[in-house]
Amino acid sequence: MPNSTTPSVYFDNAATTPLDPEVLDAMLPFMREFFGNPSSIHGHGRKVRAAIENARKTIAHLIGAAPAEISFTSGGTEADNYAAFGSIRTLGLKHAVTSKLEHHAVLHTLEALEKSGEIELSYVRFDEQGKLDLEHLDELLGSHTRSFVSLMHGNNEIGNLNDIEAIGQLCRTHGAIFHTDTVQTMGHYRHNVQQLQNHFLVGSAHKFHGPKGVGFLYTNSAVQVQPLIYGGSQERNVRAGTENVYGIIGLAKALEIAYRDMDAHRQHIQGLKDRFIERLRTEIEDVQFNGLSAEADQSLYTVLNVSLPPSDMNEMLLFNLDINHVSASGGSACTSGSNIGSHVLTALGCDPARGAIRFSMSKYNTAEEVDYAVAQLAKMYRKVPA
Repeated sequence: MPNSTTPSVYFDNAATTPLDPEVLDAMLPFMREFFGNPSSIHGHGRKVRAAIENARKTIAHLIGAAPAEISFTSGGTEADNYAAFGSIRTLGLKHAVTSKLEHHAVLHTLEALEKSGEIELSYVRFDEQGKLDLEHLDELLGSHTRSFVSLMHGNNEIGNLNDIEAIGQLCRTHGAIFHTDTVQTMGHYRHNVQQLQNHFLVGSAHKFHGPKGVGFLYTNSAVQVQPLIYGGSQERNVRAGTENVYGIIGLAKALEIAYRDMDAHRQHIQGLKDRFIERLRTEIEDVQFNGLSAEADQSLYTVLNVSLPPSDMNEMLLFNLDINHVSASGGSACTSGSNIGSHVLTALGCDPARGAIRFSMSKYNTAEEVDYAVAQLAKMYRKVPA
């Protein structure tokens, strides 16, 4: 349990994760010794170029891709933008499909393309728990000649897992281009692009204990798209600018560790999530869970979105947790168009009077931390009637 001499409890791993010491050890030589520009042809540059290409090969091998299909980016947001803008503009696509539960990196990008008149934008329906209606997706794709589809694998707020294999098959049937935002699942689930029907997927290192400011985009070799950033010939002419060398090294090492230890970490984190659910149900009356986050086989094992009873405590929920050394994230449904809240919970029709908090866990969390976090919530909500 935290006190004045121990670290705070951190349950906001869906926002960012702590850097793995092994990752830092891999990065340090490229901060200190191997400083050459990878575009230079001399020895200093060639040594760094070789390290970048080895990192590319590592990532490609882990997800079943060819090295040439991996492009390094500044993170998941840039990768999502690159996939959407690049494919829609290069291929002349006039229709896009997404859902209102997507991350803003996708939603705002497609909304901008719609506003500029470049595409017609359609939204897939979903039920009150956020489960996508794939029959509706089939209808949307069947009513247009060719579409760009962007539907995430794992929702960053409510944890819902979408069946990207089934979605990919529908896209293939209708000749659609399929991009899936895998930022929350990369490093936590095994992805093999040889088994999927997607054209794009993405990764962001800081979501799986790598450094911030670096990610990658997988682009199926059958799709050629124009770059977003022009300048030099870096990244095979698709992203100009000197590479974030030590970030790339850290990204590859973090993903390598994630795949190496994934089964053990998944078992540990799922156990923490199960404990969270059990303790919350025991300690707080009328506690509920948003989306499918309490369903083990239908949600990210790293994310639990808790719906708390209506209370005056809700407005100060995150503040009260923070002063008690618990870091988490929240955001109730919006009560009006001007009220800043969770667009996901609003889209689901969640009651804005109920408090909402997302606990997201990592390999570094413990059962003791779960018990402490629940105890802090219970102090606020234990006497709330059902």
